[in-house]
Amino acid sequence: MTTPRRAAVLGGNRIPFARQFGPYAEASNQDMLTAALEGLVARHGLAGERVGEVVAGAVIKHSRDFNLTREAVLGSSLAADTPAYDIQQACGTGLEATILVANKIALGQADSGIAGGVDSASDAPIVVPERLRRKLLRLNRAKTPADRARAALAIRPTDLGIQVPAANEPRTGMSMGEHMAVTAARWGITREAQDELALASHHHLAAAYERGFFDDLMTPYLGLTRDQNLRPDSTIEKLASLRTAFGTGPEATMTAGNSTPLSDGASAVLLGSPEWAEAHGLKPLAWFVDGETAAVDYLSGEEGLLMAPAYAVPRMLARQGMSLQDFDLYEIHEAFASTVLSTLKAWEDPEFCRDRLGLEAPLGAIDRSRLNVNGSSLAAGHPFAATGGRIVATLAKLLHEKGSGARGLVSVCAAGGQGVVAVLEAA
Repeated sequence: MTTPRRAAVLGGNRIPFARQFGPYAEASNQDMLTAALEGLVARHGLAGERVGEVVAGAVIKHSRDFNLTREAVLGSSLAADTPAYDIQQACGTGLEATILVANKIALGQADSGIAGGVDSASDAPIVVPERLRRKLLRLNRAKTPADRARAALAIRPTDLGIQVPAANEPRTGMSMGEHMAVTAARWGITREAQDELALASHHHLAAAYERGFFDDLMTPYLGLTRDQNLRPDSTIEKLASLRTAFGTGPEATMTAGNSTPLSDGASAVLLGSPEWAEAHGLKPLAWFVDGETAAVDYLSGEEGLLMAPAYAVPRMLARQGMSLQDFDLYEIHEAFASTVLSTLKAWEDPEFCRDRLGLEAPLGAIDRSRLNVNGSSLAAGHPFAATGGRIVATLAKLLHEKGSGARGLVSVCAAGGQGVVAVLEAA
């Protein structure tokens, strides 16, 4: 049996994230993922190299993109014999790709790999109504002019139309924001607390840009050099003036300002074994320590749609013999400000930790000064599958700055009631 070895995060790259229908409105998922890969390849001297594999995905993609990641590799400067495949676990895609690549490196099945993700909310596939789709398929199958004429005449004006993609849960018909509004009310998350978290996200991200933190983590693309959603001059008064966007009545607290916008973008992370890194003159930033996934029953209403990380983290901590307070940095994906706050509140709640997590004592509070110190999705934007790569690359560099042994926790909620979490440690 092969003894597991350590897998290192060696670097990352992304393109600045854009708002829907912004500068990337005409860019495809393949365009953006190729740009992110190409920047990673250029920065780490990998042109012409074959890496073990490239794993990435998109939550929203056209049928033509059935082999999206492989096509992006073929469009990059990586060697054409670099294998690649797509995965998809909603907003957890980028982090799950990182776990897959790290595990293969740890098991000796690969010496190196790239994990990533991409999503375009602008270039979304248009779907026709099911009745029209079936009639068009019959028209396509028709062999004679008469058959084609009959099939064409069967299409009625009432069949015409399009179904625009939406971020709704298929089994409830509710948007993520509507689901989260229920959870926010259940946990009593105030508007003020959400706005404060959103403001901190913008200010932290702006400060990181000012000190040049992203200079070696980002490739300018289509005229953007910074995340388009970033509002360095945002104030608590401006955020407080926004109308609520999700929820109804006096309990409605979620606005466009404390929720992530629909976004376009791509990210990629380079991982490798210590030996592969040394052979390529690359210094590990962080070690991948562990990863965990969880899912919750949100259909019955027993649990909130985006609360699965609250369950995944304690399982991972127990396996590692760690406590929630054993981290120097926390990267909790800001799908909504209320998602972060609900998760933190759940971990502090004795009843939740006893009845839902089976713990004798609450996980407890974290040092909030260690949370999303360079901002997160509320400021940067959230191209669904690209968020995991952004977070892993950011955290790995932050841990490297702190010094050997520093630990970081990653938590990403995902559609379908799922969550993906991981632990990194500074190399």
